[in-house]
Amino acid sequence: MSGILDLLNSDLGKTIVSGVANESGQSTDKTASVLTMALPVLMGAMKRNAATPEGAEGLMGAISGKHDGSILDNLGGLFSGGVDQSVMNDGAGILGHVLGGSQQNVTNALSQKSGMNSDAVMNILKIAAPLVMGYLGKQTKQQNISDTNGIDNLLGGLLGGGSAASSQQSLIESLLDGNGDGSILDDVAGMVLNSGSKKKGGLTGLLGGLFGK
Repeated sequence: MSGILDLLNSDLGKTIVSGVANESGQSTDKTASVLTMALPVLMGAMKRNAATPEGAEGLMGAISGKHDGSILDNLGGLFSGGVDQSVMNDGAGILGHVLGGSQQNVTNALSQKSGMNSDAVMNILKIAAPLVMGYLGKQTKQQNISDTNGIDNLLGGLLGGGSAASSQQSLIESLLDGNGDGSILDDVAGMVLNSGSKKKGGLTGLLGGLFGK
């Protein structure tokens, strides 16, 4: 199964990076860097929430309803003239739900690692969260997942799966719990990349693919 970071290396992903960069007023390079580190963390936070029956059922309800993947079908409309405030509010709600009290830990770590101020990082996360949910919804439909065990397996697969999955989830949870600094983000992104179909090259290799470097 392709990992979540394969999304960024696709044509769809390049549209997302460009649109988010324009919306946040940041360079495409920095935006791609933040997204590459942030997407696995958001996915890992969703996996942690889905570890309880209530959390898994809540996630299934969200992606079978509002977050069914349709947001990815009209990215031109999403980014044309600026992202609608309702989308930003939705993103803030998703972040509050999946990150909870860890929002500041994650934002600070991404800011520290990327050199981007925390307000800009938070804006990027607010736009990214509905897109991640949409991607999850689309994958759920494509793979005909209809139960909570299936959603847990899907989240694990999108994080790379394999023998490194538990170590990677431990790193993400360490960051969420405030026990780790921004250096964890490189390891998490690298694990997702290296356990997928990409050649080993980590974050630099992905960004090189995005921008033809």
